[in-house]
Amino acid sequence: MKHYKTLSEMHRDNGWPPPENPLLGIVGCQSDCPLGDREFTADCYMIGFKKLKSGVILYGRTSYDHSNGAMMFVKPRQIIEMKNLELEEDGFMLLIHEDYLNGHELHSSIQKYGYFEYEVNEALHLSPTEEETVLSLYEKIKREYYNNTDEYSREIILSHIDSMLTYAQRFFKRQFINRTNLSGKTITKFNDALKKYMDSDLPKEQGLPSVNLLAKGLNISSRYLSDLLKQETGKTAIEHIHIHLVTMAKNMLLASGNNVSEIAYLLGFENSSYFTRLFKKQVGLNPLEFKKSKMGLA
Repeated sequence: MKHYKTLSEMHRDNGWPPPENPLLGIVGCQSDCPLGDREFTADCYMIGFKKLKSGVILYGRTSYDHSNGAMMFVKPRQIIEMKNLELEEDGFMLLIHEDYLNGHELHSSIQKYGYFEYEVNEALHLSPTEEETVLSLYEKIKREYYNNTDEYSREIILSHIDSMLTYAQRFFKRQFINRTNLSGKTITKFNDALKKYMDSDLPKEQGLPSVNLLAKGLNISSRYLSDLLKQETGKTAIEHIHIHLVTMAKNMLLASGNNVSEIAYLLGFENSSYFTRLFKKQVGLNPLEFKKSKMGLA
């Protein structure tokens, strides 16, 4: 697999014109843009807008959903695989080397944009109005990029990139709401998967259910799952797991003859102390105090 440390090398191998800046590349992808079959990683962030007629983009381990106008966001060293791509309309790619962000606020603030962590078959699908907003920012970036570089150029370009990322955050939240009817309520699917896991022998064999495991079963990434659940319910995936575990623990404390250590083991906890800490954090009482209060033994 090819790994690109420099943008110049990536541009050369893909048949693109050399970048104007060694740490920032802009690629305008027309319908005849060369996008041959390839698999690669790179030391850069990639922001892409494409309308694909056919072909597959593998982002991580799954096919990227590219129906309609779609944006994708790739973090450094994420595996990208392209197969038999044919563009329907013009698009663009911004290639931002990690070092381009050094010393700028965006170096740290880019971490808050969770969609760089999705690694899933969910692109950002833009409405016509949203598409206009993104393309307008792209034109501003491109104009500054090809202008005579001065002391303000990098700051202006990064401010436009940050605006594009902020708009993308807003558009993803809109998408979470609008596309719910297409995919069904995520919380229902999540709770079904969680219940199925907890009702089996897997907690005793494999331990507590993880967000990664449940997300994999739903064919989405853990970060996307948490963001989607947060949008639907106000709580993240791990918060829902903890609520479910404590609810089960309450019932077992009152309805079974198992002691605290046995209940912790049945639920998948490695030790009873972790179980007790989580229970007290959620309930305000430790398991024994809770049991005594409910059974009139306090």
